[in-house]
Amino acid sequence: MNRVQFIGSILVCFLFFVACKKVEKSDKTLLFVGSFTDKIPGDGIHIYEFNNETGEAVLKYTLDSIINTSFLRLSPNGTHLYSVVESQMPHHGKVAAFKIDSVNAHIELLNMQDCGGRNPTHLEIDKKGKYLINSNYSDPSLSVFKINGNGSLNPYSQVLKFKDSSIIESRQKEAHIHSSNVSPDNQYIFAQDLGADKIRGFNLIVGENPKLQNENQIKTKPGSGPRHFTFHPNGKFGYGIAELSGKVTAFKYKKGQLKFVEDYQSYQQKQEIYRAADIHISPDGRFLYASNRGPKEDSISIFKIDINSGKLSLIGHESTYGEHPRNFAISSTGNFLLVANQFTNNIVVFKRDIETGELTKITHEIEVGSPSSLQMHRYIVN
Repeated sequence: MNRVQFIGSILVCFLFFVACKKVEKSDKTLLFVGSFTDKIPGDGIHIYEFNNETGEAVLKYTLDSIINTSFLRLSPNGTHLYSVVESQMPHHGKVAAFKIDSVNAHIELLNMQDCGGRNPTHLEIDKKGKYLINSNYSDPSLSVFKINGNGSLNPYSQVLKFKDSSIIESRQKEAHIHSSNVSPDNQYIFAQDLGADKIRGFNLIVGENPKLQNENQIKTKPGSGPRHFTFHPNGKFGYGIAELSGKVTAFKYKKGQLKFVEDYQSYQQKQEIYRAADIHISPDGRFLYASNRGPKEDSISIFKIDINSGKLSLIGHESTYGEHPRNFAISSTGNFLLVANQFTNNIVVFKRDIETGELTKITHEIEVGSPSSLQMHRYIVN
């Protein structure tokens, strides 16, 4: 063998090796489900492996003997999972931090911290994965935590409490902080106060003892009851879902300020009582979805987004094939939308049309007790 042939052989072997290494790598999508456990120790968190081609899900792990893990949040890089614990109890709830083993679809508890109030209902993490903000509903407050390098939580560095009310006596006698969202520029936090009809904006002050300060109140329509919120991927718009009015509200966003654009009815049918719940935008930023919980209609509303103005146009509604769709999630590919029907103990999977935004139910369905929170992440594994 001459020198040229030898070098050629080495090159072929190298390319074969590289190709093999590439083949060895694959992706895996995990679905994390948080549930209410009827206020007693039970099966709180389930982990499924989700097939991005067929929409099927296979149960891989269950965390039992834990109470009311009713809201979950993944770290931005998917390495850690955070959960509220003991929500809707007469005492202070907790926030738990877990390390994720994506290969084996398993979680390991790192630590738990007191959340500073009753009924923790929502968790938000800044875009760098360094700070966590918890929303307490029954003791209306926001608690702020620093996330350590290993994913565990420091004790809260601040509990910011609120006193306020609005016009619906049965639901708005006092403030109720239902959720918070970090701004696209990672500098501000916007909290949805269902009880006071306000969105409360704050500067996020980072460091060893993170805190929120310089409150800026955005008043929503009386009796609307702002619940959840999402920012558009382009960072220019934000959209809120109001539980008590059943409406989606579009805002323009710029440098810590939200400017009202327009309201849109989320329900198809007029209701005596509205219980709108969750809101998300497709990964490509073209469509917005919201969930509507009875009493006459359990549905997902589908809107098209004008990416220039931020305005919405209604496409239609899709039944959730279950009761009380508290939470839903869109897969990272955008091909599927999954709805957690809390009262009928099922998660319904819809195929999503990328071009039209429309939803089609597939035959596969997940049976799980009182599902209330869904999180999904796509992992690259060897």
